[in-house]
Amino acid sequence: MNLRRNLLLASLAAAALCTTGVQAQDNVLRVGTDATFPPMEFVENGKRTGFDIELVEAIAKTMGKQVEWVDIDFKGLIPGLISKRFDMAVSAIYITDERKKVVDFTDSYYAGGLVVMVKADNKAINKLADLDGKKVSVQVGTKSVAYLTEKFPKVQRVEVEKNQEMFNLVDIGRADAAVTGKPAAFQYVRTRPGLRVLDEQLTTEEYGMALRKDTPELTKAFNGAINKLKADGTYAAIVKKWFSNSATK
Repeated sequence: MNLRRNLLLASLAAAALCTTGVQAQDNVLRVGTDATFPPMEFVENGKRTGFDIELVEAIAKTMGKQVEWVDIDFKGLIPGLISKRFDMAVSAIYITDERKKVVDFTDSYYAGGLVVMVKADNKAINKLADLDGKKVSVQVGTKSVAYLTEKFPKVQRVEVEKNQEMFNLVDIGRADAAVTGKPAAFQYVRTRPGLRVLDEQLTTEEYGMALRKDTPELTKAFNGAINKLKADGTYAAIVKKWFSNSATK
């Protein structure tokens, strides 16, 4: 009898430990990101920082959760989310009809769009039509690739893994232009003289945080937290910190 009682107590203790572990894990939000896209997300002095990073941390705090960041290449964000490697993906992801087929998005939290970056002394590219026949660098897995394929089939795409590689190719003259998101382009131009962004945008896009379709309550909670941060002024303060007028025009 004592043996059975001891076994029962041991089982209950193990179950209690497991339950505690689950509850602790419930307070952790695993977020996938590709921290190579300043000012949205990047690494500085060995620490992730940027608009998306700070906003997610603020949202998680409002929800009573801690963030565990998972670093992954941009092209792996949606597949990694679907395969449950993390709970959500936040990395300047445009809300598109194609992506909405496989994941859910929060309400848009910032407006951006695709722009063209060239060297300041490049006289051959002054308007979008001038891209035809030119070498244009783009990041694999981004909307830039599909957009150029559809709208500018005469462009010679140079596809790279990282955002920085894309800009470097323009810097050293191995690409005539780069097509990327507006915030990142303006950020790079501010820090690297001799480059410019064309006035005419390719697209106007909305950024969203991606979540799995089987976690609708989490999506709802995130939307509620974003609205709360907008109401109490936290969101406006984060926007002001990370975007100057030149970056958001």
